[in-house]
This record gives sequence, structure tokens and C-alpha cells, in this order.
Amino acid sequence: MPDEKATKQRLIECARHEFLEKSYLKASLRSICKKAGVTTGALYFFFQNKEDLFSAVVDGTLGGLMEIMQSHIAMETDTDAEAAQGGDASMDILCAKEIVHYLYQHYDIVLLLLTKSQGSVYETITDRISDIFEQHYDRLSAQIAAKSGVPKPDRYILHWMSHMQTDAFVHLITCVKEEEKALKYIEQIVAFMVAGWAETFVRKK
Repeated sequence: MPDEKATKQRLIECARHEFLEKSYLKASLRSICKKAGVTTGALYFFFQNKEDLFSAVVDGTLGGLMEIMQSHIAMETDTDAEAAQGGDASMDILCAKEIVHYLYQHYDIVLLLLTKSQGSVYETITDRISDIFEQHYDRLSAQIAAKSGVPKPDRYILHWMSHMQTDAFVHLITCVKEEEKALKYIEQIVAFMVAGWAETFVRKK
């Protein structure tokens, strides 16, 4: 097949438009091939199925987001326990703004993941992200408890806080179209969440 790289990229781009317009469930591989000017045989030369094609559309953006999250998690894990417990939101606000900026740089793909991925393996992506945060908060709270001599928050509270954090970003990206406004809102949101995090330890003393 001549110029395979260009053909594959054209299929991915046409698929992106199709998925954004119709969602994963309603998207048609035949329609994607028609828009790309190739046969269905050509599509299956590059991709195993619709799921594989959808992954090609979203994985780059999702991978970048995971890298930012893991970087923040590593930084928080290395933070002194007293600082992590104390409620200083400055570091968390900087990281949250980095995430918000990234989400708005990839706005269409993020919306695709959040609102039109039903039926694919990505339909539970917000739960998967919340699970990552929950595991991190479980380790971080254990670290704080060991160094500071305060009881660790109940696991349900950590579970709830993790989902609240994920939902805060989801609500921004689905309800606020302007990045500038989202960056202002995230400062207040993170300050609120960090204060709540500190309070879970204060009340345990």
C-alpha cells in the first residue's frame, strides 16, 4: 500500500471526526473508510477493529495526561509529611493548572473520552483515574500517619475525596468552555480540597 503512514493518519483523523460526531457506539467504520477514501480492507490492514481504531485516536492524549498525573503523585509522595498534612495549596494549584491547561489543549479528545466513549474500554476512564488517586492518597495518608502520629483517615473518605477530585476536573471540562475561566476556578476548587484534606487529620487528633 503506497504511503502507508499517510493513509493510517488519514484514517485516524477521519475516525476522530466520526467518533466526535456520532460517539463510539454509533460510529460507522464504513463511513470512516469512505471519508478517508480507502476500503475497509485497508482499515483492517492497520487496525484490528473499532476499539483499536478508537485507541489510536485517544491514547496519545490519555498517555500525556497520565504522565502529568504520575509526575504530581511522585512529587507529593516525596513531600515532607508535615507539609503534605498542613494544607498549603500552592504546589497542588500549580499542578492542577498544568492538568487544566493540558485538558484544554486536547479539548476535543478529552470530551470524546468523557462523553462519547460508552461501549469502549474507555467508558470507565473516570473511575480508573479516581482509583489511581485513591491508591495514592492511601499511601500518602499512611506516610503522614506514620511520621506525624495521627490516625489515618477512613478508606471511604479517601475513596470519596478521590472521586470528588476527578469529578472537579470532569465538571470543568464539560461545563466551562474557556480555559482562562477554568484556570481561575481550579484555584478555588483546589484550595477547598486541600483544606478538606488537612481537616481530615486535624479532626483525628
